[in-house]
Amino acid sequence: MSPTTTTLRRRPTKTKTERRTDKATFLNSLHAEWIKIRTMRSTLWVIVGTLAFCIGLAALNGSSAGDEFASLSPADQATFDPLATSMRGYMLAQIALGLLGGLVITSEYGARTIVSTLGSVPHRGRVLASKAMVLVAVALPTGILVSLAGFLVGQSALSGAGAPHLALSDGVALRGIFGGGIYLALAALFGLALGTVIRSTTATVTTLFGVMLIVQAFAPALPGGVGDWVSKYWPSIAGGQIITSYQDPALLSPWAGLGVMAGCVVALMAAAFIVFRKRDA
Repeated sequence: MSPTTTTLRRRPTKTKTERRTDKATFLNSLHAEWIKIRTMRSTLWVIVGTLAFCIGLAALNGSSAGDEFASLSPADQATFDPLATSMRGYMLAQIALGLLGGLVITSEYGARTIVSTLGSVPHRGRVLASKAMVLVAVALPTGILVSLAGFLVGQSALSGAGAPHLALSDGVALRGIFGGGIYLALAALFGLALGTVIRSTTATVTTLFGVMLIVQAFAPALPGGVGDWVSKYWPSIAGGQIITSYQDPALLSPWAGLGVMAGCVVALMAAAFIVFRKRDA
């Protein structure tokens, strides 16, 4: 066979499926992921359940703290934080939205639909980016709504008890509401990154509880400088400063703390992209 014949040899013709996946754009992937998260039953339950719990907890916290305020010492009254009092529900909300983020990917591994997803959109980075974007589109407004509802109910309870309270027009209130929404969206992305790396729903939930709740609860008991460092820089603790109106001088400022949380989520998402691209489905 001559060199000319070899050069002119035809390449194999692509099948219809191969031609279809080659044309799968980012918008196609985004639309597909939006349908998945919108039709996933856990999405509605997470949103409604988180909202109901946070409203109830805000009412209880506001009423209890308001009744106890008069009996506090002058030092405790000076550090009383009406914003944090009404938004304690974020501690559960971060787990709930983190779980939703994890389910966006782990549910596909559990049902093995990840194989067909990657068959339809072979560009793995595009798939994970689409999942992250639709997750934020759900988690951010949900987080703002949860923060707003908790703030309004909690401040109303504090006002009714005659304790210090904030108005919606206060700058610190708006920072807490919108910053709280950003924090909860970051928690959802944190769950997505964990789920991508771990691929197990159970293990993802366990890790979320450990990272976001257990470490925070035991941070004061850690020895010396370790406890001080964890209390200041641990992502969930640092990020949680965004919903406080009293600034503890030993901790990061609200926006600096949220920046630490965002930086950790970005790093973990980068790791998730690397793992997702290199590991078999």
